[in-house]
Amino acid sequence: MLQRLNKVGDAWQLEAADSTPWQTPEQWTAGQALLLGVDAEPLAAWSAAACIGIEFPAFNDGRGLSLAVLLRTRIGFQGDLRATGNIHEDVLHYMIRCGFTSFDLPPERDAQTALASLRPYSAFYQGSASAPEPAFPPAD
Repeated sequence: MLQRLNKVGDAWQLEAADSTPWQTPEQWTAGQALLLGVDAEPLAAWSAAACIGIEFPAFNDGRGLSLAVLLRTRIGFQGDLRATGNIHEDVLHYMIRCGFTSFDLPPERDAQTALASLRPYSAFYQGSASAPEPAFPPAD
């Protein structure tokens, strides 16, 4: 059974994953949940999606991270950005920095380990999609 890690405010919660009515880019209309492959090219219209899911085909495929950053920065998507597919606890903190706000964990992943690994660091020097301002602004 899939379990979902959801960001609610500043806290992360673990819950049973409901069935999201995903639409492919070809079927999608504004206000619906949109499921993308890691090779999708972001379209401005997608900023009106209720939720955007990015399906990771393999643990070592980082294209979904780049797509997440583009969705947040290029088209300004503000809604729930969910990682699905082959998600691993070791990279969740990178995914958060790229803009993900929820994760559908595969059944073979340990949800408690994933929850414990979300915040391995207390601060970052560089900016990211989730926190654009660097800790130390560049000197003029």
